[in-house]
Amino acid sequence: MTEPAARRTVVVTGAGRGLGEAMARRAAADGFRVVVAELNTAWGERTAQAIRSAGGEAEFVPLDVSDPESVAALADRLAGSGPVYGLVNNAALANGVGGREFQDIDIEVWDRLMAVNARGPWLVAKHLLPLMSRPGRIVNIASDAALYGSPRLAHYLASKGAVVSLTRGMARELGEQGITVNAVAPGLTEVEATETVPRERHALYATHRAITRPQRPEDLTGLVAYLLGEESRYVTGQVLAVNGGFTMH
Repeated sequence: MTEPAARRTVVVTGAGRGLGEAMARRAAADGFRVVVAELNTAWGERTAQAIRSAGGEAEFVPLDVSDPESVAALADRLAGSGPVYGLVNNAALANGVGGREFQDIDIEVWDRLMAVNARGPWLVAKHLLPLMSRPGRIVNIASDAALYGSPRLAHYLASKGAVVSLTRGMARELGEQGITVNAVAPGLTEVEATETVPRERHALYATHRAITRPQRPEDLTGLVAYLLGEESRYVTGQVLAVNGGFTMH
């Protein structure tokens, strides 16, 4: 007999706004206890309070996924509160990162993006794995930009491509432990982080999507909920694009 969702903890990184907030709210609505792991204290506390106001259970924990000490502190804080059932690795640098061709990207900018977007999911999973229940669920948030090959985003594409490969490697290693690992690759979604995306990229998506309306956070949350749920117990190592048919594989 599986443990009721209400007794399970799901950690969502970067849950202070945008996609992370939407996924945290959905997990809480599905009965999970949600740990809102967020760098920005005001955003994180706001999300946790909104979940509690809606009748859910949530705790804000400050987290910088690029800082090993911060990630270790998250694990230490959760160690005494029971097992972690699910991890949604969502935290990433996405806003204001594009615009330069690959040869013009500064090394410092490249390294910062990699530290957050590529190393961050690995680091969080590494520290939370000893706390995870079996069965357990890990969902990594990639990007369809890495599947499409968007120009003037080489460092971002490389970081999200790393997430795709990391997902597959982790799935191979954790399958026998009953932990599934999958990646979701959102398209260009109407959230705060995409407000600075050049209008021509918005126009490109609008023109080439099979479903032409703008993408919203709630278009993603159902798939993440499925991947956190019992019915996805035999799904692992997959990269699932949610972009209205902008890319098709």
